[in-house]
Amino acid sequence: MVEVVKGFADKHLERFISRKFLAWLTATVLCVIGVVTSTDWVAVTLVYVGSQALVDLAVQWKHGKSAVDKEN
Repeated sequence: MVEVVKGFADKHLERFISRKFLAWLTATVLCVIGVVTSTDWVAVTLVYVGSQALVDLAVQWKHGKSAVDKEN
């Protein structure tokens, strides 16, 4: 059953939401309901923001600034 749900989520959610954003959103919801501490939430947020910055930097380096502007 878990594999079916995971397969469905992987197939459909990847079209709309990146995995990094989904991890951040999950951490945010868990923080709001009190399952995740604020310290853990900050760590997840720093990883999300940092990794997104690295992706943008790599795209800009490879394709130039206009490619980054088109993505945002």
